[in-house]
Amino acid sequence: MMIGERLRTLRAEKKMSQGEIQNRTGLLRCYISRVENGHTVPSLDTLEKLARALEIPMYQLFYDGQEPPALRTFSTISSNGDDWGRTGKWAAFLDRLRVLLSKMNHADRQLLLFMIVRMARRAKGQKPRSETA
Repeated sequence: MMIGERLRTLRAEKKMSQGEIQNRTGLLRCYISRVENGHTVPSLDTLEKLARALEIPMYQLFYDGQEPPALRTFSTISSNGDDWGRTGKWAAFLDRLRVLLSKMNHADRQLLLFMIVRMARRAKGQKPRSETA
């Protein structure tokens, strides 16, 4: 099922107009119409707004059933012992790093990466690339 068809069906079940959705989300009615007719693919942020406006959990935009689908379980134990950063203090560290990096602009991330590469080369005893050329 296409997301637009699902949105239209859910809106009709709730007996809501596109104008009501517009008032609840701040999205233009013409945009809502384009989504429902399959002319536009909404972002995840937009889908969240639409789910809140329809007063439904977000999974119902993608799933027809009343209950959420059963989650698939994946083995969390790696066969090669490569579990670093999945649990414990390193997982918390990596999560914090992810949050902080997401707040940086692109140029600052590039500068940080450049500095990390230089530090890693120095630790390995290699000359920085600018000095080897």
